Amino acid sequence: MKKTFPLTHPKIKPARLADSIRAEISKYIKRERRKELPEGVDFWDFDCKVGADAAAATTQHVSEVSKAIGQTLEEGNDTVYVEIIAKPATRNKPAEPAEPVEPVEPAKPDKPVEPVEPVEPAEDEKSTD
Repeated sequence: MKKTFPLTHPKIKPARLADSIRAEISKYIKRERRKELPEGVDFWDFDCKVGADAAAATTQHVSEVSKAIGQTLEEGNDTVYVEIIAKPATRNKPAEPAEPVEPVEPAKPDKPVEPVEPVEPAEDEKSTD
């Protein structure tokens, strides 16, 4: 998706226009994530750029696109350029140990533990109500 959205309208406030842009982008991302993944791929990743126009667009993470649209609006621009390209990606999995680790059993006490009887306080320590 490569699109330039207007931030001005004679009847709609710019903040509401930004909200509608965010909603459209959210729908697009959800639609792309529903697509079937290629073999050996874990998830869909997105390359995103946001700016006043295509030349001024900066690379953003997917989670920061909404914030970048708001910043473009605050800067007083009349348009916002949004580019979102879906790409397949795999997660970085932690390296497996060379040797399998054997489970460790909890230590057992040598002698059985005897229950302790409660100790009653001495008479001079008892509180009087």
